[in-house]
Amino acid sequence: MTAPTTNGAALLERLSPLLTDIRGRLIPDTSMETITWFRAGGPAELLFQPADENDLAAFLKALPADVPVTIVGIGSNLLVREAGVKGVVIRLSAKGFGFVEAVDENRLRVGAAAPDKRVAAAALEAGIGGFHFYHGIPGSIGGALRMNAGANGVETRERVVSVRALDRQGEFHTLSNADMGYSYRKSRAPKGLIFVSAEMEGYPADREEIRKAMDEVQTHRETVQPIREKTGGSTFKNPEGSSAWKEIDKAGCRGLMIGGAQMSPMHCNFMINTGSATGYDLELLGETVRARVLENSGIRLEWEIRRIGDFRPGREVQEFLGRLL
Repeated sequence: MTAPTTNGAALLERLSPLLTDIRGRLIPDTSMETITWFRAGGPAELLFQPADENDLAAFLKALPADVPVTIVGIGSNLLVREAGVKGVVIRLSAKGFGFVEAVDENRLRVGAAAPDKRVAAAALEAGIGGFHFYHGIPGSIGGALRMNAGANGVETRERVVSVRALDRQGEFHTLSNADMGYSYRKSRAPKGLIFVSAEMEGYPADREEIRKAMDEVQTHRETVQPIREKTGGSTFKNPEGSSAWKEIDKAGCRGLMIGGAQMSPMHCNFMINTGSATGYDLELLGETVRARVLENSGIRLEWEIRRIGDFRPGREVQEFLGRLL
């Protein structure tokens, strides 16, 4: 367990008089090890789990502008640095933000905390095609909306009709698909927006065909990905004209280990915690891989895993290990 380096109790004491009407949970100095799928990283200074979107809006309106805000999902593709995350970390609760409901024969209304797999299952139940790919993505819809998550030849942008979001001042916004500005593994939506729900559209499909497509997704994952390990999923985005795993393999990094962190021998674009990895081990391994791929092929791999928080003094990690090639 990483020792707390934040001062959440003092922050909570400062904010409490401003948050008397807030219904969600406020927890100081919360270990992020229990949240991230890597099971590593420093603490959140103050973790807030809002009861619903109106509670979140009220919290943001009351929160002083100088307090940093970081939003996290279920922690599937998240790397938290050892010194932890200053300010407030907002984690949307499954109770308030995990809903999935059919709004007509081809559309779903989905909360940002709904797991991707649950959305795929709900679409199957409703006989709506086009959502099977979510069965193989280990995350929540909020993250999928932000990064245009995709698999098996389908991307989130193909399903999005509109996105409901809150800004840092607690004001609601509705973004169209065009407003999201989607491209490969990213959107151009303002980074300060917190997605709370989305309306998504598929097409009529036979349930047996949907189930078959979902089974194929699951079989593929079990065959080629280390899904039973402590992993953050795909570590790097695919570079144009190639695959990240191929470049990692060519650079001799399959199975490479630093401390308790390893590039999976099974799928070398998956970084895993073998049991004792710290946030430092994981990020150092990732940057070592980036440096070796850059040296071997001239390709600058981009992180797909989101990294947040501060480095512990003396344990900073430079991009590409400081190489300027």
